[in-house]
This record gives sequence, structure tokens and C-alpha cells, in this order.
Amino acid sequence: MPIISTAGLARTFDTKAGPVEAVRSVDLTVRTGEIVGLLGPNGAGKTTTLRMLTTLLAPTGGAATVVGCDLIGDPAGVRERCGYVAQSGGVDPHITVREELVTQGRLYRLSKADAVARAAELAEDVGLGELLDRRTAALSGGQRRRLDIAMGLTHRPAVLFLDEPTTGLDPAGRADLWDLVRRLRDDFGTTVVLTTHYLDEADALADRLVVIDGGLVVAEGTPAALRERFAGSSGASLQDAFLAITGRAPVSADAAPVSV
Repeated sequence: MPIISTAGLARTFDTKAGPVEAVRSVDLTVRTGEIVGLLGPNGAGKTTTLRMLTTLLAPTGGAATVVGCDLIGDPAGVRERCGYVAQSGGVDPHITVREELVTQGRLYRLSKADAVARAAELAEDVGLGELLDRRTAALSGGQRRRLDIAMGLTHRPAVLFLDEPTTGLDPAGRADLWDLVRRLRDDFGTTVVLTTHYLDEADALADRLVVIDGGLVVAEGTPAALRERFAGSSGASLQDAFLAITGRAPVSADAAPVSV
């Protein structure tokens, strides 16, 4: 059974200019232990899809299950089993790493002793063990993103959703985050779903890619398979494949995505 499954997942926003279909109909399957990358141009519906799957935004159509819980019927169950790290992060610059992680643990109803122990464990897991007593304002960009991820892992979720986790980081910081994401999968069995605009990141990190355009899944497969199918060679650039996929006329609502 897939750890995430959606059928016709959709979200329409009502605006003064009329309804806007941010996500038209997303059919998605994610297997346990995968790193899945969501790609697409700006406004394609990637972040809206993540916000729906994490119960932050109610769907206006379709259905989904996340870790065996119905997205609409059991949103509390979904929240118990998944973690979400937004693009902007949310650490308090006036407190220490330890205080931030302990507070997060207490919000998840851990006892004070358990929250302190979990904070130390998380800090070690994400490479912040020696920085527990440093104020978060003094952390580098990469260290802050590690802290964001640690906070999302407080309750040991089966699935971690990351929305553009390396935006604004230098190459070394991005490489460190890639290593962390791989370790989450390899050492802890965490399934990771991430959005990114960095095609080199998607190519290097994701086991499988899902391309969303116009609120629809228009292609999916391994990075090598997408390069082979759309750019003519598994050795071609993912950018060439991406442009071939998204640079054509909009896909009709009833068109099937290309799986490779």
C-alpha cells in the first residue's frame, strides 16, 4: 500500500476576478522510503498540493490518504504522521536551539524530560549537537534550515514534506542538506516529498520526479528516465527534459500524465 495516494486532488480559489484552479486534478502515488521531487514552473500548483497533503489547506475536490489516514476524514491522523517544513521557516531568533527544540517537543505534548531528551537527539541527528546553546539568530542559513527540519521531525513522522528546503543556501549548505535528506531516508526510513526549482538538486536527490504544470501531473519517473524520454538521452540535462515537458501547449484536463 502506498504511503501517499491521491485521486483527482484539486483546489480552486474564489477571487474577485472569478475562480482560479490552482490545482486541477492531481493523481499521485508515493511509496514508503522514497524521496520524491515535485517540479514545475511558478504557479504550477506544487506548494498548494503540499499544503493540502499536510491539512493546511482544504481540498475542493478529489481524495487522498497519507500514511493510511484519510485527508478529509481524519486530518488529525494525517498531522500526527507527517512533518512539514515551509519555505520561510519559523524559528524564534531570540532563543537558543535547545529552547526552540524543547518548545516544539512540548507543543507535541512531550513531558519536559522527554522534550529535553528529544531536543538533544534531534540536534545530533541533524548535525547541530554542538550548537544547542547558540541563539538561532547566530546560526548560518544552512544551520537554520537544519533546525527547521529538526522541528519537523520532533514527533518522528513517517513522511516529511519539504517546500523548497535549500532556497537561498550556498552550494556547501545545499550539499549538507542533501546529505541530511538522504540520511533521513537511509537511516530512519523517512519518506520525503520535496518541491524545488533547482533541477540539479532534483536530479541528484530524488528517487523519482513528478512534474506538475497547470495544476496537473504531466510527467513522472526517475530523473534518468525523464531525461531519456524527453531529452533523448539518459545523459542529457534534466533542464532540457523539463523544458520539453513544460514548454508545450497546456495539457488538457483529461490527458494522462506520461510515466516512465
